[in-house]
Amino acid sequence: MAPFRNFARFLMVTATMTVRTLNLVVPLAHKATDKRTAETAGSRRARSGAVSPLIGESLRRGDVDSTNHTPRPPSMPGIRTSTTATRTTTTATTSSAPGPSADQGERHHADFTFEDLVQAYLDCRESKRNKPSALAFEQDLERNLFQLDDELRAGTYRPGRSICFVITRPKPREVWAADFRDRIVHHLFHNRISPRFYASFIADSCACIPGRGTLYAAERLEAKIRSITQNWRRPAFYLKLDLANFFVSIDKAILRDQLAARIREPWWMALAETILFHDPRQDYLLRGNPALLERVPPHKRLINQPAHLGLPIGNLSSQFFANVYLDALDQFVKHRIGAQHYVRYVDDFILLHDSPQWLNEARDHIEDFLTKVLAARLNPTKTILQPVERGVDFVGHVIKPWRRTTRQRTLNEVLRRVREIPAENLFETANSYFGLLRQATQSHQDRARLANTLRHRGHCIAGDLTKTYRRKSA
Repeated sequence: MAPFRNFARFLMVTATMTVRTLNLVVPLAHKATDKRTAETAGSRRARSGAVSPLIGESLRRGDVDSTNHTPRPPSMPGIRTSTTATRTTTTATTSSAPGPSADQGERHHADFTFEDLVQAYLDCRESKRNKPSALAFEQDLERNLFQLDDELRAGTYRPGRSICFVITRPKPREVWAADFRDRIVHHLFHNRISPRFYASFIADSCACIPGRGTLYAAERLEAKIRSITQNWRRPAFYLKLDLANFFVSIDKAILRDQLAARIREPWWMALAETILFHDPRQDYLLRGNPALLERVPPHKRLINQPAHLGLPIGNLSSQFFANVYLDALDQFVKHRIGAQHYVRYVDDFILLHDSPQWLNEARDHIEDFLTKVLAARLNPTKTILQPVERGVDFVGHVIKPWRRTTRQRTLNEVLRRVREIPAENLFETANSYFGLLRQATQSHQDRARLANTLRHRGHCIAGDLTKTYRRKSA
């Protein structure tokens, strides 16, 4: 423990930091979460909550706040791909050419403290504590953090090897996981830069934003439906749209310009470019069964895209960049088209109106905007225009008059997994599913089916059907 006591003492006496004791060993994940939440809440500028002036025909501009700005440039390596599955290696050629920054070649001040890096590490390890790369990093934690700090300040930091694997639920997807030390850098960047973007996002933008998960999206859409239908007394229609192959079709050059518009600090902009233009296909390790890759449609695989397109699914940075990319769409729908009732969750979004003709015209405008501004396109197979009284399926919920239920496909998947999951993992998984089902306003019957499935496996259930208990070992 002596190195860690010296480490904490270093943090307390360093002149460039706020005096605060940091223990890198004792705080567990949930405590780190609480600390981050408290610090974020304290550092964030309080929102005004004021409604912007009316535009057009009684259309509100959306609940938008405003904030400040933050940036520096990367260096794009060349073209090698080394893939190790069962220790097999593959080579592929890619070319990537990010436009050189005006400040490239100059050395800029690294505007962060070592304390910020430690906080990024604590945030990163919350859900990755037992991963092999996290354990390897923590074996020599103090030295690794100082080395990462030195690389960032000297401008020599380069992302390392990624891990590629395939998930099969709800459908086959290719996931790229950055190395643990790279994830720390992602959190460092996100902690500093994201508040200024979040403050300008409309209130109807959800996903990967604090406090705006699937429950927030479902409740917000339900409130908008009740508003436009006057508590289900008037007819209305909804238009549900989806972007085709969203993550693998994001244009990095367009995204880079969107970031540069608000990141004014050269060092932070350089770090943003380093993260954005890093191509994980040049050096990655393939885990799992290589045959699973064949189940992923070729047009949805990052490895098949040109170097200037696509973000790796699985990184915090990609989730944040996706919201920045689609903020232009949100602003266009709210302020140019004038949609009062609009909600977006990642690349799925819904517009409400009492006229289906208006919604069809809005769809044409959106498609034109996506093609010309974001180089994106709609998925025609997932475009739906229907009356809201038939039910609106969104983020795993189905919203119908006076009730909101869990999507049947989601419920079936929950019951299947509970029947098949190993007994040692059943307690945590089942309680998470109880929490998921409780998000719906009408969930008693669904929770009863889950409870009966658990009883067949020997578990006791709380009387209010909200949780299960651990089985006593024999």
